[in-house]
Amino acid sequence: MAKATKHRNVLATAIATVMAFGITNVAFAQSTTGSIFGQAQAGETVAISGSTGITRQVTVDSSGRYRISNLPLGTYTVTLQRNGSTVDKRDNVNLVVNAGTEVSFASAANASSLSTVTVSANALPSIDVSTVDSRTVVTSQELARLPLARNAESIALLAPGVVSGSSYFTGPTGGSLVSFGGSSVSENAYYINGFNTSDPLSNLGGIGLPYGAIDQQEVYTGGYSAMYGRSDGGVISQVGKRGTNEWHYGAQVLWAPRFLESAPPSIDYPNATLPEHYGYSNQKLPGTPYRSRKGNTSWTTTYGAYVGGPLIKDKLFLFVAAEAEKQEGKSTSSSAVAQPNNNYYSYSRPKHYAKLDWNINDSNILELTNISSKTSYAGSLHHYDYTTGEQGALFGYDTSTKKGSDIYIGKFTSYITDDLTFSATYGQNKAVNYAVTPGRDADLPYLGGVTEQDPALTGGTPIRNGVTTLLGKSPNASSKSHGLRLDLEYKLGDHQLALGIDNMHYAATAEGQRIDGPGYAWYYSKSNDPGVPLNPTLGVGSPGGEGYYARRRVFDTTTSMSVDQKAQYLEDRWQVNDRWLLSLGIRNDQFTNYNNAGQAYVHNKNQWAPRLGFSWDVLGDSTFKVFGNLGRYYLALPNSVAIRGASASTFTDEYFTYTGIDPVTGAPTGLTPIGPGPVSANGEYGQAPDPKTVAAKDLRSQYQDEAILGFSKTLGSDWVYGAKATVRKLQTAIDDVCDFNALANKAIASGIDPNSVVFPNGCLIFNPGKTNTFLLANADGNGYSEVTMTSKDWGFDQGAKRKYYALDLFLEHPFDGKWQGRIDYTFSRSYGNSEGQVLSTIGQGDISKTQDWDFASLMANSNGLLSNDRTHQLKARGAYQVSPEWMVSGSLQIASGTPKACMGYYGTDESDPSAYGSRYRFCAGKPTPLGSLGRLPWTKQLDLAVTYRPQFAGQKLAFNLSIFNVLNERKPIVTDALYETDRYTVSNTYGIPLYTQQPRYARLSATYDF
Repeated sequence: MAKATKHRNVLATAIATVMAFGITNVAFAQSTTGSIFGQAQAGETVAISGSTGITRQVTVDSSGRYRISNLPLGTYTVTLQRNGSTVDKRDNVNLVVNAGTEVSFASAANASSLSTVTVSANALPSIDVSTVDSRTVVTSQELARLPLARNAESIALLAPGVVSGSSYFTGPTGGSLVSFGGSSVSENAYYINGFNTSDPLSNLGGIGLPYGAIDQQEVYTGGYSAMYGRSDGGVISQVGKRGTNEWHYGAQVLWAPRFLESAPPSIDYPNATLPEHYGYSNQKLPGTPYRSRKGNTSWTTTYGAYVGGPLIKDKLFLFVAAEAEKQEGKSTSSSAVAQPNNNYYSYSRPKHYAKLDWNINDSNILELTNISSKTSYAGSLHHYDYTTGEQGALFGYDTSTKKGSDIYIGKFTSYITDDLTFSATYGQNKAVNYAVTPGRDADLPYLGGVTEQDPALTGGTPIRNGVTTLLGKSPNASSKSHGLRLDLEYKLGDHQLALGIDNMHYAATAEGQRIDGPGYAWYYSKSNDPGVPLNPTLGVGSPGGEGYYARRRVFDTTTSMSVDQKAQYLEDRWQVNDRWLLSLGIRNDQFTNYNNAGQAYVHNKNQWAPRLGFSWDVLGDSTFKVFGNLGRYYLALPNSVAIRGASASTFTDEYFTYTGIDPVTGAPTGLTPIGPGPVSANGEYGQAPDPKTVAAKDLRSQYQDEAILGFSKTLGSDWVYGAKATVRKLQTAIDDVCDFNALANKAIASGIDPNSVVFPNGCLIFNPGKTNTFLLANADGNGYSEVTMTSKDWGFDQGAKRKYYALDLFLEHPFDGKWQGRIDYTFSRSYGNSEGQVLSTIGQGDISKTQDWDFASLMANSNGLLSNDRTHQLKARGAYQVSPEWMVSGSLQIASGTPKACMGYYGTDESDPSAYGSRYRFCAGKPTPLGSLGRLPWTKQLDLAVTYRPQFAGQKLAFNLSIFNVLNERKPIVTDALYETDRYTVSNTYGIPLYTQQPRYARLSATYDF
């Protein structure tokens, strides 16, 4: 009995000691490796061999500790050797990315020899005291258990503080985007196997792996290493599977049938009581059908397969996975479009992943990866009559698109010594961005606002021409990127040092958009006050008569551009003692943006970003961790900023009254101009800007500071709970400003003759709220004159502000072979006057060139809640093994609604000082900062699944039924925010739901793994 007690005491001491030692593990964001560490008798040898053929060995140091880092993910055998003979061994040690797995053999302090006392290997500690960042790791095993949509963003939504972004914005393969910690959806970074796979044009989303090829996905919500940057939102990092010394293969088929899917709700035009002196643009529309969604369902079939194993045992390994998804369905357009229709659409989403791992020798590894992810869309259009509800004949085709990327990655790792590791990663991303409308008549213009045509000319029935697409792209449009990073890591006593470079280059050709067909479109409108000029700022007069008029719009932003992003970093992870770890890092970023002529228009350097973090193992046994960090994160301007910014663009409107409408083309006839000709509120008349005058001379990159403090603690032997407080503050933003009168006034006040300089016609890129200096080309062609503009010079009463604070609480029961469960609650607030690089209220995706800050009048009443604010979030997920053959699982996400938005004409007198129409933060003459009108409804999403693995098939065969949105919640998540079509003229679509929750649907699947 005494002997058993002694052994238990030794075991407890050993566990406590080795868990405390776990904090020396190095964890880096977007890594693809893990570590093994532990304790053994000093001077002995620990050797590891992996399922991928990796073999390493180290000598246990004088304190009885060892660590083997930068190991590829997989399953390992860990062996303790003395004088060349095996003393003890641990099998089936699984690694988690960016984490340390503890394997100990004895306590040096309490065991005299390994022959008398050995300690069983411990499982991965429930609390990882080796990290200072905030992240969620989801493994392939958990992905197989939970009911999830098959994309990276749906996995990311499991993490606390991550919310769905506006449905206006989608990624390169069509998926919805997410917001991290109040940041906009374009401020995130995507990685696969350590290479940046973010959209190379606009940074809106990124490429993910085929679902079955995901080994692990990390979701970083803050505090990540100085090794990585270019994100002030969050990071989605996936690690793909790899071949092992055993051949494995499998296949899967998934089917989401139409008969198990609910249709979205049909929508009528609003019929609200309007303020005095206000009327709807079309008095006949309120209460009538806006959009029928009857029968708007779809079916989806997905086929997947994989194979992996050794081409040469212990040396060369292959893993290949492919996935083909096909979706078909019907969507009915709104009654307000140029030609109401039923669209019979189809999506094709082929993906593949291939990875080759070559263990050149025990010290050198080469990894080659190829990923392809594409989404093709096509639609056929049939007439739809909203009066009868009948479908007519085929009349045309929707714009066909093809988006996605082909990615190639190579990584070389060299274990130079036990303490020195070098790695080099190089990758290329070749993106496709193709759009064409089959059979579109190039002579027919797009028609907008057809319900506003003069009924005296139409008899009350709008005249249409069948054209449904407004914008097109160049057939030569494409984007690409390539990147190189070099990393050197060295263990020096209690310090783990890392340094390296992280470089990316982006290029785009013929990107942008243009009005399709003849190059222009016609928009019909009606003024409720025909005697008032439509746009006096630009010299546009009043329509007179009954107020009916038309605009001819020209829009073309096609251009080419490139970006260079370089960075260097240095980091020291200092193990101060057994309980304290300090992470001390510094990163320096440089960003340079070029126009279509290869001329730099933005160049930022010496952007020093400190990253400081700590982890405190309070009790010394990995059962109570306190952690925190302070960090600065710089965000580069993506390639797309050159579109409508540093390159030539045209965006003009020409106003007319009309006396007739062509019955074939739908274009107005009998035109009488009511303006000076084509006018542009932003001065976009097709001229190429001088690259030196496009942006402020002293422009600073957008950056954000972040502070996090939190703890995690075990509750008994099976539970973990914790809390985390986060504060984020946007310090500098980038947007464009278009008030050239203010610029001219300051130039004159500075002693510059306005006739001696050339004022830019386009908008200028600047730092809102900061003092910036601009260059004006001298009229004689000799040099430039400088004008320094303060925030007050532009008329702004405050600078850019975005603040976010949050409190996250969690309780978790890790999977123990029987069940798992986790619940997260987040209370947060995101407020200020700048959402970030996009503007969700109106779906404006012009990165860092939104309408905000164009003029001071547009920023009146801008201070309030921000679009990605969710005060309350509750997330729960879990799985239960009912029997060896049956498992049930579920996921629940509840969140308070987004702030309502309303944008109308300016002030109590309905003026239009900036010629932006209904784009000011006023409605019916009242100030409407975001959130002042309340919120959209709370959203609830309950997903459930059941899985059956029959014993007769050795549990290699699985059948699954997943039901998504079980409660069939169909709440509005985006509404039309534009209040008016003209002064005192309320838009018939204001407040109408543009996007709702995806209705209930079910997915059946069968999987076989061998």
